[in-house]
Amino acid sequence: MPKNNCRTLIGLVSLFLLASFTALAVPAATAADAPSASLEQRLAKLEAAAAAAPAVNSGDNAWMLVSTAMVLLMTAPGLILFYGGLVRSKNVLGTMMHSLILMSVVSVLWVIYGYSMSFGEGNAFCGNPLQYFMLKGVGDAPNADYAATIPQQTFMLFQLMFAIITPALISGAFAERMKFSAFLTFTVLWVTIVYFPLCHMVWGKGGYFNWALGGSVPVLDFAGGTVVHISSGVSALVCALVMGRRLGYPREPMVPHNVVLSLIGTGLLWFGWFGFNGGSAVAAGGLATGAFAATHFAAAAGGLGWMLTEWSLKRRPSVLGAASGMVAGLATITPASGFVSVPSALVIGLAAGFGCYMAVSKLKAKFHYDDSLDAFGVHGVGSTIGMALTGVFASTVVNPAISTTFKVGGNTVSLAGSASQLMNQLTAVAFTWVLAGVATFLILKLVDAVIGLRVTEEDELRGLDVSQHGEEAYND
Repeated sequence: MPKNNCRTLIGLVSLFLLASFTALAVPAATAADAPSASLEQRLAKLEAAAAAAPAVNSGDNAWMLVSTAMVLLMTAPGLILFYGGLVRSKNVLGTMMHSLILMSVVSVLWVIYGYSMSFGEGNAFCGNPLQYFMLKGVGDAPNADYAATIPQQTFMLFQLMFAIITPALISGAFAERMKFSAFLTFTVLWVTIVYFPLCHMVWGKGGYFNWALGGSVPVLDFAGGTVVHISSGVSALVCALVMGRRLGYPREPMVPHNVVLSLIGTGLLWFGWFGFNGGSAVAAGGLATGAFAATHFAAAAGGLGWMLTEWSLKRRPSVLGAASGMVAGLATITPASGFVSVPSALVIGLAAGFGCYMAVSKLKAKFHYDDSLDAFGVHGVGSTIGMALTGVFASTVVNPAISTTFKVGGNTVSLAGSASQLMNQLTAVAFTWVLAGVATFLILKLVDAVIGLRVTEEDELRGLDVSQHGEEAYND
């Protein structure tokens, strides 16, 4: 081909490519963008486009990121220290490891399918595990169904921290006797079969118990009475029953090796719980303040309720008892925190202190089960009380949305405290008890058949620190 023709062909190709890239980079002009359009018209179009997109509120986002960190702190170091101080010295590291490793295990599951099963759109009982598979589409843009003023990624992170601490609570029931391999297998199955579906049912769009997003039975559970505490507490009881008692229990004393560690953990749990409950408002507004206040005063009343009950029955108040009552108050106010006033929170906290003390000291002794660290007595019993009292004390003054959101046959139905709302609450409590209890029993039997649940007698006597991890917490 002649050189001139080559140059011509190259020039035409270059012009064609330049025109193509220009067309891709610059949208075709519209009537509103044409030179004849006025400046006012173009400004109006830009304003309309901006108004159509959900806006991230920096204050709300900052509060939610702080709350996310606070809830993670509840697990590490809060629960790690609280549980670690309650066991014998030969099992400190093994017990702490239960909470520590879940920050890794549950986080990975959450990315792959957990968030999608919990908050993806599906049916009334489970979200679509593929909708947000590997967090596809979860980014800076808000999801208006859940939190219209923060990035969906922030919401996702906040909810992850709940998923981490819930199975960690269960570990208190089988402390000092479960194989580490069995613990990991149990946890993966439990969060998949129990936690993720229950989270969707209570908080997910279209979930069966979701009062705000299309549920059938309107249940008020602000921050996890059913999803976190009842599910973990009931599962803890089943674990204690299936696995049996520790060697020597109750003949031999099995006193906490370091109550000081548990007291530090108590303080960290109380601090983190402000993010747990206050953050569940998903905005830095009055509702978060109300939940924050209810959380504090219920914990205070819980500590007093437990201490006074123990004092009257045993003639002396224990330090660990006061701490346990505070945690009981926190667990009990969790479902009610965004729906009740401060005076109601005091009543709920006092009921928690008395009720959980009776469960831990009387119920456990009567039925002879070995719930090592009283996960059932504090969390299962506490939040069952809290869910019921939410149905009694829920106030439209504290949370006006409960009087304007739920509709039946086109008519708005108030969810304020009443006999009908109490029945809604008890329905969810019964469902959670059955789901968590049956699923946990079946999972334990499966794990036991495949790899075995319990360490050998020799390993249990040596302690889990050495037998399961080859380490010792304290060197002489």
